[in-house]
Parts: sequence; C-alpha cells; structure tokens
Amino acid sequence: MWWWSDYYWPMPWVFCPLMAIIIIALCMGMMWFMMHRRHDSAPKKTIDMLNEAFARGEITETQYRNLKQILES
Repeated sequence: MWWWSDYYWPMPWVFCPLMAIIIIALCMGMMWFMMHRRHDSAPKKTIDMLNEAFARGEITETQYRNLKQILES
C-alpha cells in the first residue's frame, strides 16, 4: 500500500471523492434516462386486440359485438 512506503502520492485522496461524484452522476443520469425514455413497445389495448382477433377471423361477429359491449361498459 502506498502510505506504508517512502513514496508519497497524494492523488488517491483527491481521486476517491472525484470518482464517487462521477459514479453518482452516472447513476443519476442512467436513472433519469430510464424514467424519461419513450416506450415504443407499449402494451396493446384490449379493444385493439379484440379488433385484430375479429379481423383474423378468430371470433365471430356476435362474439365480437358481445365482447366489445362488455369492454365498453
């Protein structure tokens, strides 16, 4: 360790607080970026999923109307 030898280098006392500030700033920047980014892959709304199922022919028209009425109420 450097303080046990005759060689004295005061840089670690300056370097540690500086690195702590840099690491904290990086973490805060990453948190801000993650909170404010746009979510392009947002989950689909249920009514959109129902419309797609009807368009693919997976459900009949009566099922579509019944489910749409339930969702809108």
